Amino acid sequence: MTVAEVLQTFRDTRALLDGHFVLRSGLHSRQYFQCALVLQHPRVAERLCGDLAAKLKNAGAQMVISPALGGLFVGHEVARALDVRHIFVEKSSAGKLELRRGFQIARGEKVLVVEDVVTKGGRVQETIDIVQALGGKVVGVGALVDRSGGKVGFGVPFESLLGLSIDAFDPATCPLCQAGVPLIKPGS
Repeated sequence: MTVAEVLQTFRDTRALLDGHFVLRSGLHSRQYFQCALVLQHPRVAERLCGDLAAKLKNAGAQMVISPALGGLFVGHEVARALDVRHIFVEKSSAGKLELRRGFQIARGEKVLVVEDVVTKGGRVQETIDIVQALGGKVVGVGALVDRSGGKVGFGVPFESLLGLSIDAFDPATCPLCQAGVPLIKPGS
């Protein structure tokens, strides 16, 4: 899919929202990608994630890991397209990501980290740190949407279907807050 087709797919499924949003990073933005709305359509999810998998296929991954909840469907679909297994990390009661449910990463296992949307890359980096602490080797990162405009790096190849530079504001200086535009936290 072309960038224009990917963007149109998000619009057609009403997964690209306009307004005043608080992002998972705590920053504010005029636009929000609610990937759950695009991923609720299995054939659309298969196509988007298949295209992302095609960009990542030469990494030689033996498995895919993703942070829950946003990365679950993306990670699963990318793993399916690459014919490798998929596991996920999830929040502990303290709010930190951890590997649970008996999932294992073998020492030296080649791992792709896959997420739905990246703004600052905090959850991706936290996932990378977990993989490395367990002896896995991160060979790449993938996301449906890179909101950073290419400013985020992880020390490994990073691929996305949609790379955009979307303004994200510190809440203290947010022009939308200053203009009194109601703030929405859509959920992530």
